[in-house]
Amino acid sequence: MSSVLLEDEDEQRRGTSLGGQAVSVFGHGLLALCAWTALMLVGYAVNPVNLPQMVTLGASILLPLLLGFVVNRVKQSEMAVAVWLLGVIWFMIVALWIVDMPTAPNQCFNCNLGEKLSCTFFSFPSPSGLVDDDGPFLGTWPAAALTGYGIGARLGMKKVRA
Repeated sequence: MSSVLLEDEDEQRRGTSLGGQAVSVFGHGLLALCAWTALMLVGYAVNPVNLPQMVTLGASILLPLLLGFVVNRVKQSEMAVAVWLLGVIWFMIVALWIVDMPTAPNQCFNCNLGEKLSCTFFSFPSPSGLVDDDGPFLGTWPAAALTGYGIGARLGMKKVRA
């Protein structure tokens, strides 16, 4: 019981509140999405032909991962590590939207649930036709960027000596 009280006093001394933590998580999430948006804008400007989607997925993870590492190495924030949860929530919301979509010819006709999700989010084995084949752009890549940022932030955390 006394350890819980000590933890509360430590949090109050550091000035962390629930509102401050929420602002921190969403701020880091916004930073991760800005890095991903910059990556997409560079890709749009360069316009590489026949670039595999897995390369874009890797870049969507790697760039925010590096940014999260640098940001959290410079200014330590425990909440930056929690940004991966925003990525999971983002992916789940878009997945629920995709699952609820009706199918038709040229739009994943007679697909089961697994095919519908894999074809929409990863274009595997072929694009589903749902959301104009923008499933990776709307769901996979932003979620990957948020997850990558959280991983990078965790790698950037300095070890606390007791």
